[in-house]
Amino acid sequence: MRIYRLAALAFPFLAVASAQAADLPNRGYAPAPAAAYYTPPVFSWTGFYVGLNGGYGWGSLGNVGNTTFGKPSGFTLGGTLGYNYQINQFVVGLEGDLNWTNIDSTGRTLVGGPPASAVVSTAGVNWMGTLRARVGLSLDRALIFATGGYAGASLDTKFNDITLAIAGKDSGWRNGWAVGGGIEYAFSNNISAKTEYLYTSFGAKDVFAATPYASRGDLSVSLVRAGVNYRF
Repeated sequence: MRIYRLAALAFPFLAVASAQAADLPNRGYAPAPAAAYYTPPVFSWTGFYVGLNGGYGWGSLGNVGNTTFGKPSGFTLGGTLGYNYQINQFVVGLEGDLNWTNIDSTGRTLVGGPPASAVVSTAGVNWMGTLRARVGLSLDRALIFATGGYAGASLDTKFNDITLAIAGKDSGWRNGWAVGGGIEYAFSNNISAKTEYLYTSFGAKDVFAATPYASRGDLSVSLVRAGVNYRF
């Protein structure tokens, strides 16, 4: 009987001890945390950039008069500076460039007569620059854009009358406009490459005025260019 009484007296203490033991932290191995899902950052075209560009240009220097310049063509190389701002999938920006070129041509014609004089005429675009707005659609790292704005060119024209041994030169800066489009792709957050087409027109201007070789040249140039930009 005494044993049963001792068991009855010990039972409440055992129950309390069991309850306290249940509240103790589990010293077993904790389950591994769930793997975090990584979301890559969304690419943005917003920011300044600088770059290099080069390509090929060809065009026409139409004439009203006796002097024929032919069809100028040649290469172009220069630098680019710009800024983009992205709003959802749309990108707007401003881009300027200045390029050295050797877009030139040589033509021959006859002036007057009889006897007629043989005249050699040359035209060369030495420098071209543009300042254009860009509007584009971003497909993540690819940007399809249209562009348009101001264009300027330094044009030299010369004539040499072989028969009469008379020569002359006319040089000046032409103001005009440019329009075109292209595609640009970002290979990293800082480096992108583009290819584009631009059509530029500089209007008509008199050259060799007050001479028998007077002409009115209407200059236009098409450009196909590729470029690499560094984005800040």
